[in-house]
Amino acid sequence: MLHEVISLINILVSDPLSKEGLELLKEEATVDVVTDLDENALEEIIGNYHALIVRSGTEVTGSLIEKGDNLQVIGRAGVGVDNIDVEKATEKGIMVINSPDGNTISAAEHTVAMLASLARNIPAANYSVKEGKWDRKSFTGVELNNKILGLFGIGRIGSDVARRARAMGMKTLAHDPHISAKSASKMDIKLVSKEELLQKADFISLHMPISSAVYHFLGKEELDQVKEGVRIINCARGGLIDEPALAEALREGKVAGAALDVFEEEPLGSSPLKELNNVILTPHLAASTEEAQINVAVQVAEEALRVLRGEPVISAVNVPDLPPPGTLKEVKPYLSLMRLLGSFYIQLYGGSVDEIELYYQGEIANKKVSPLTTSCLIGILQGMVGEEVNFVNAPFIANRRDIDVREVSSTNVENYASLITLKVREGEETNTISATLFNDNDMRIVRIGKYSIDLSPSRYMLLCLLTDKPGIIGKIATLLGKEDINIASMQVGREFVGGKAVMVLQVDDAIQAGLLQRVKVLDGILDTYFIELSPKLLNL
Repeated sequence: MLHEVISLINILVSDPLSKEGLELLKEEATVDVVTDLDENALEEIIGNYHALIVRSGTEVTGSLIEKGDNLQVIGRAGVGVDNIDVEKATEKGIMVINSPDGNTISAAEHTVAMLASLARNIPAANYSVKEGKWDRKSFTGVELNNKILGLFGIGRIGSDVARRARAMGMKTLAHDPHISAKSASKMDIKLVSKEELLQKADFISLHMPISSAVYHFLGKEELDQVKEGVRIINCARGGLIDEPALAEALREGKVAGAALDVFEEEPLGSSPLKELNNVILTPHLAASTEEAQINVAVQVAEEALRVLRGEPVISAVNVPDLPPPGTLKEVKPYLSLMRLLGSFYIQLYGGSVDEIELYYQGEIANKKVSPLTTSCLIGILQGMVGEEVNFVNAPFIANRRDIDVREVSSTNVENYASLITLKVREGEETNTISATLFNDNDMRIVRIGKYSIDLSPSRYMLLCLLTDKPGIIGKIATLLGKEDINIASMQVGREFVGGKAVMVLQVDDAIQAGLLQRVKVLDGILDTYFIELSPKLLNL
């Protein structure tokens, strides 16, 4: 009976898809493969379909989505969804899915291929022979055995590269603030600081998602710190490397070679990298293998059919933030608080996570709290990983990262009807934040570490750890005023007069890194943090 229902579904595939993926779709639905249509042509027919499957060729614009009156799911056969207006799809209640695991092996293998080619000058030597030369001296390479590979990011692809590098006798260092020492140890990888990796690695490979926080992650400052003769590989995302700065380091000989598969602007136009003989450039080929194309197609087909059947999915990019309403009536007011609590924590403390404990005290302890735990987990993980986190995949991601999650409930509580405490352990260090909810919509953070506070969270907050003495707050206010940053309110928590204290300033605008650093070096300031919460979390 289920198959009969699914067979009434119409699916449009608007980019080339492997036959294996198409065959899966055709087993349970009517499938039309119509490629190379422009946006107007797509808009004319999209209303007939319940699912749209694309790769990178189709731009799924807001206008196209608006005309997809019957669309239930948009699937991307690949990792990125940059060509899909996810916000518009969410607004229309359309699920967006991708296939994040399908090209892991291909991407890792391409990275290793670039690594070996760079070490042995294979592309340049090949070109030389084809030009009729027999120049062996110019292409003397280096062995990979006993060399140090430094990985920035050890998620799915980075960890796979590490495994392959070990087989070639390489030693692996990694910098990933969101991976625990426990997880790294299982992979036989030593976690180090960014600075130590730059200074010790013979080869550096990037495996990070791109965001404003890591734009030009390897810039002139970082390239000045690298080991003389280092070789750099980037098969992850364009924009992670400052390409003109890399070209200069290559010309000066500080960097012996580079191999890049991704670029800040693609296709790669005029670039100083093209002029250098010690650079290998490939046109974003990391996922371009026959197997990867099959894998991503099969995965997106399987997930799309699960959506159409009403079954749970793992790779949803924008699954609705709330589980089925019927299961949440009693705890629904706390969902935003829990997501906010997680987001606040990871922006304040950062780092990796080994263990999460949530203590539910008072009236909330008598309710079903598992959705609240997942909501808090989403807030934490969203700030750690380069993929969308939702109610479906949050427990899966936590398990993959060896994060233990525990719940403790007790009806005993003082001063509050309900109190929720988030305790996170990273190695030997444990950090806590406590929060409560008044009148179903008044969210308050009431403890940060050992400091009691009464904080009604806002979108932009400057948090300072400081010495409790006169004049410090005035200095901060003066500095912010000179930058036209308006202070809306202030809360202070302290242990005792003259001791250490925490201060939270709610401000009207975002505070940039440069200004944050200037606040940090003021006399009496111990540390500073800028925290930004989405309006959605604040119910704005």
